[in-house]
Amino acid sequence: AGTINMLQIISRLMSRQGTGGNIINIASVVGIQGNPGQLVYSATKGAVIAITKTAAKELASKNIRVNAVAPGLTRTEMIKNTDKKFLENRINRIALKRMAEPEEIAQACFFLASDNAAYITGQVLSVDGCTSL
Repeated sequence: AGTINMLQIISRLMSRQGTGGNIINIASVVGIQGNPGQLVYSATKGAVIAITKTAAKELASKNIRVNAVAPGLTRTEMIKNTDKKFLENRINRIALKRMAEPEEIAQACFFLASDNAAYITGQVLSVDGCTSL
């Protein structure tokens, strides 16, 4: 509900300004591929992807682009308490054999918000090091 509420508020503000804009939602690679033990999480991130695609179609006429970034395993505070063996197993299933750094996720968002992505809307950019779950 939070993603929908924020998208509605922000898109109304952007529409009133009449200058267009960019909305970038944060999904997850799990919302695309699923993952055992993460039923609710993957369902909610899949919903973020569906919201992104529909909003892109609804808002394109107002020159508002809507995209999503789908991070894979990322080095965050939450990861510090994860079981080391479990984490090692997850990293071994990533083609680049490492976690993403938060800055790498931010750079993907920066790209989508930039003029370099002026013709990109309704897309999901996976930033996951080629994760195969």
